[in-house]
Amino acid sequence: MSDPGPLFGSNPDAVNIPPFETEDLRSNLARFLNRPFDDKNGLKKPVGNVRWGVYAFFDYDGEPIYVGQTYERLRVRIRRHLTNQRTDAVAMSVLDPFEVFEIEVWPLPEFDRTSAKDTTAREQLNALERLITQQAIQKSQFKAILNEKDPPAGRLVVDAPLSVRGRIVSDQVFELRSHPDFRLARRALILSRLAQVIAERKVQGGLRRVLLTQAKRLQWLAARRYEALGGAASVATEDDEGGEE
Repeated sequence: MSDPGPLFGSNPDAVNIPPFETEDLRSNLARFLNRPFDDKNGLKKPVGNVRWGVYAFFDYDGEPIYVGQTYERLRVRIRRHLTNQRTDAVAMSVLDPFEVFEIEVWPLPEFDRTSAKDTTAREQLNALERLITQQAIQKSQFKAILNEKDPPAGRLVVDAPLSVRGRIVSDQVFELRSHPDFRLARRALILSRLAQVIAERKVQGGLRRVLLTQAKRLQWLAARRYEALGGAASVATEDDEGGEE
């Protein structure tokens, strides 16, 4: 997994042992990508083996956080995002794989034998990405997702094909990661690293938009946690001598 670094320390004796969560993700991700998909010709194939398609990631609140497209196989592109750092989104702390709870994919198997240079197929793919991105933003309570760039422009309008959605986190990992305080610490860490990237480089407006969206997501999660624990009623007062209770 493309973990940007240990959050609460690490065990020096386990340097060469893959973290449990890494193996768990790989196993659950493979299970999702191997789910059979009907290609409309009566043939079934693993959904991850479809070359052309659009995908979306969702966090532990069901919030859409990232949308992308591929014509090199869904399996290759999604694994690149979630199991290594070979994408700008992960390397620059735009997307944190630890936040991904569910994946939804919209495969386009009719283009499996189509060249990546085919303009008709590319226009169809771009139009589908625009549609899924619009839907994700509309469903988001922040009216924003974490993509640094907008989908390619175009006039073609399409309907969404049949999709496949699934969870890639086991119950055991869910127990480890779903606690609000862990998620707050993790989100603050990613936000800080993204801010550092922006401070050290000459960046486009897209990264600053992601920073703003992440800040809103952090504030929302912190406010929800604060209110759940009692809000203002949970705050201690100073004693008569000026010390804190």
